[in-house]
Order: sequence, then C-alpha cells, then structure tokens
Amino acid sequence: MLTTTVRPALPTDLGLTLAALRRGPGDPHARFDASGYWLALRTPQGPGTIHLAQRGAEIDARAWGDGAEWLVASAPDLVGARDSLDGWDPPYAVLRDMTARFPGFRVGRSNLVFDAIVPSVIEQRVTGQEAFRSYREIVRRYGTPAPGPVPLVVPPGPDVLARLPSWDWHLAGVEEKRARVVRVAASYASRLEETTTMEPADALGRLRAVPGIGPWTAAEVAQRALGDPDAVSVGDFHLPAFVGWVLAGHRTDDDGMLQLLEPVRGHRYRATRLLELSGLRHPRFGPRYAGRDIRRS
Repeated sequence: MLTTTVRPALPTDLGLTLAALRRGPGDPHARFDASGYWLALRTPQGPGTIHLAQRGAEIDARAWGDGAEWLVASAPDLVGARDSLDGWDPPYAVLRDMTARFPGFRVGRSNLVFDAIVPSVIEQRVTGQEAFRSYREIVRRYGTPAPGPVPLVVPPGPDVLARLPSWDWHLAGVEEKRARVVRVAASYASRLEETTTMEPADALGRLRAVPGIGPWTAAEVAQRALGDPDAVSVGDFHLPAFVGWVLAGHRTDDDGMLQLLEPVRGHRYRATRLLELSGLRHPRFGPRYAGRDIRRS
C-alpha cells in the first residue's frame, strides 16, 4: 500500500467532485461509503485501487496493486487540484448562487481516456438505467478483481473488449452499433490516451475522429478523463431544455443552449454541472420513455 496527502488550493468536496466517475448505483468499479471513496482503475502500470478520504482541507489517498504508484501520483488530478476558477464570473444569479452553495465542486480528471470512452459510448441513445445496467454487466463479466481490501472490479481494457463478440455485447444489452464504436476505439486506444497531454480543442478533435464518437460522447469523456471545464454535452436529450428553462425561462435546443452559455465560455461544463446540482427541474411533456431491453430480442 502506498499513501499520499493532497492539499488542494481550492475548497474541495470529494463527493461532488468524484460523483461523475461513478456510473450509477452498483457500479462494480466504484464504491462510496462512510470511510471515503474507493475506485478500482486500470492504470498504465496495471490494475490498482485507490481510497480517498477527506480530512478537513486535506485529502488522504491510499492505493494498492501494480497501479498504486501511478494512482498516488494521479491523486491530485482525481480530486480536481488542477482545476481553476480563473475567468469564472457568471452573469446569471442562479450560477452565482450555486457557486456559493457548492464551493467544493471541482472538475477532476482520471487521465484514463479509454476507460471513460466505454461507459460514455454505452450511454449513447439509451436511458441512464439501461446504460448503467449494461456497464455493470460488462465490468462484472470481463473485468478483473481489484487489489486491496474491498471487493471491487477493475474495468476490462481495450485488448479484452476488442475481442468481445457481438453476442456477448447483446447479452449485456448493447447492440452492435455501440459495440462497434468501442471496438474501433480499442484499436486506437494508445492514440486516444495521448489526449491527456493535448490542448482541449485538439483532444476533442482526436476523440471525434473515431467513427461513432460525436460531440456528446467526446464531451462526456473530456469532462471525466481530461478535466475539461468547458466541454459541454451538445446532443444531450434533456440538457438543452433544462439549461434553457433555468437560465431563460423557456426550453431551448442545442444552439439556444450554447448561446445562453456563451458568457461562461471556458467553464460551460462547470455551469451545466452546477445547474444539475441545484436540484431544479424543468417541466417535461409527453410520455416518459420506458427504455428497452434488447437482450430479449
């Protein structure tokens, strides 16, 4: 076991910051409990488990496994110590209020690009419940037991998922179109990991060069793996209407959302995430989509 202590320059709330890395309840690679936050990750040095616990303004990190050294070195990034509020001066009262209400929200980065791509692709065009179930199935069946004292599972890597036949994806509730995107991304995994050292615009461009990774998926990956505070999820089913309703009092499309977020360019993801944390809701019309289970087809 290796240990370190992180002393972020900005106030940091671990729960708010790490929430985006957990893919729904029952995620086999993440566990949040009274002791802190556990993550099982597939690092460049091998599998590892990291435990993060808040102690006032400091954060204690412990790591196990072959990837322990890498995880300890990456702990500041995970907890958002690289995040900056430079240029964050929102003109909207609701965003100023949410900044004051959630001063510890930081945009962290895992620096693990492929591992962010897989669940993001699985979440394309389906409900969150469907996507979380499918991701749980993939990790549980094809991941590896995590080192350390808690029963977690390290997500499978590109070598495993590149060979996974379409029937196995189908059993997990993922149709061939999304499975194909993961396989293609797996074939370019090393090039995609290079985005951790690239400028945000260049990183998004490389992610979107993969067939099947569009603006929404690229942004979802950049938010989590690259810590991009400006990566806005264009193409989201609910987000434009929600942002429009909260900031302007009416529903908008993607173009309208981007126009409303233009005054906070550089921090558009931060803005949308704070709005989501607000608990505000916009009226929804029409029947609720119940989802589907392709495993039965």
